[in-house]
Amino acid sequence: MADLIVVGFEKPDEADKVLLRLAQLRREYLIDLEDAVVVVRDEHGKLHLKQSFNLPAIGATSGLTSGGLWGALLGLLFANPLAGFVLGGAIGASTGAISGSLMDYGIDDDFIRSLGETIPVNSSALFVLVRKAQPEKVLTELANVKGRVLRTSLSPDQEKRLQEALSNGGGAAA
Repeated sequence: MADLIVVGFEKPDEADKVLLRLAQLRREYLIDLEDAVVVVRDEHGKLHLKQSFNLPAIGATSGLTSGGLWGALLGLLFANPLAGFVLGGAIGASTGAISGSLMDYGIDDDFIRSLGETIPVNSSALFVLVRKAQPEKVLTELANVKGRVLRTSLSPDQEKRLQEALSNGGGAAA
């Protein structure tokens, strides 16, 4: 089961920096992220959501591949596999992009927006859905991060350790 962790930051660019660090830790197999979203509230109070997974692009790519193959097979029946590949690929890519944009993966967007409305103007928050992690190593790697835990599905003890580490500016409590 994945754990939801939402951390608020005072600076609008801080959540992006932390997400980049988490992506690096993911490549080192220290954390396995299911989903991650950065929310920035600008100086005018408007929310900006940055999804880590571009679902329309993923859908378009898979649709292009499968549509192209099916189109080429049908094109063989009519002695024109290239036209079938092009037509099938175009139809597959467009339907894949549409289905990807309609799909909500990971953290619910309505939940993100409602909690995002509570962060102060000119600040940011990072929403992460963590499948598994090595907490001591991750907190050590995030030694200079200073934030505030807004919401989590961790146990009370784990949440307390995380908040202490973030309050001390990082891995001191790890």
